[in-house]
Amino acid sequence: MKRSTLSLALGMAAAVTAFPASAANVVTSIKPLELLVKAVAGDSVQVSTLVPAGSSPHNYTMKPSQRRALEQADAIFWVGPEMETFLSRLLGGHEFDGRVVAFTDVPEGEDNHHEDEHSGHDHHDDHGHDHGDGEDPHIWTDPQLALDMARDIHARLVTLEDMKKEELDANLARFEQDLNAAEQDIKASLAPVHSISLFAYHSAFERFAEHYELQLDGVLTLNPELSPGARHIAEVQDKLRQANQPCLLTEPQFNRQWWRSITEGLNVTFSTWDPLATDIESTSEGYIQFQQSIADAVLECLPEQAQH
Repeated sequence: MKRSTLSLALGMAAAVTAFPASAANVVTSIKPLELLVKAVAGDSVQVSTLVPAGSSPHNYTMKPSQRRALEQADAIFWVGPEMETFLSRLLGGHEFDGRVVAFTDVPEGEDNHHEDEHSGHDHHDDHGHDHGDGEDPHIWTDPQLALDMARDIHARLVTLEDMKKEELDANLARFEQDLNAAEQDIKASLAPVHSISLFAYHSAFERFAEHYELQLDGVLTLNPELSPGARHIAEVQDKLRQANQPCLLTEPQFNRQWWRSITEGLNVTFSTWDPLATDIESTSEGYIQFQQSIADAVLECLPEQAQH
């Protein structure tokens, strides 16, 4: 066989064997959920994520090809209507009954009777679990809430045809062990940061900060889709002036100059973290690497590391 023909044949074989022929087809809304699916299923699933790099799930507009991907999916995982608003109406239809897992419920006080009758938010076979206090939907940044999410993913995947329960069980057990070990290491590494006043662009950082008992003194914007009012900006600026070694944790999905103008003239250091895990490789170890990436960003706030 000629070299070129052999190379072509090997390339075709690699394409065919990249996933098992019976691999389940999974769609996730955001990259961190893809990482959790990979932790539970490894390469026994094909995973695609809707919100691409550089975009925010708060205001994303889905493409027609992504709608087709949802229609063909064996399982669909999303955080819930408070996070991916662009999916609320679509995934509420009966078309996706039995295939959707939402990790948070419709907030209390909303008219759930209409939703229950027509959308099945509470009976999408995998319902919506409220992992946490129901106030902040960025639940995947808390490692223990993420472990709960992984268990829900396991519960859904184990029902799919050709998925091997023994492998899923072993993967989940390994993930729990590795995550708990990483959590202890991160907790120890963050000890020097406890005396520093942290500020975040928006509430995505709150779950991580609460879990690791970090001092989060302020959030720049309560809603990333809207510009904050002058009163809120003034309050944040006052907190920054009074803070001990304030550090602002920014996010790559949002305009940098906006918070530069707010902090102009103030002694504030900056670090960037990515709640959507854009640069994390999609592997079974990806979620733990994501947790470490957040910790690394926080450690950049230390005086010897910080950049003004």
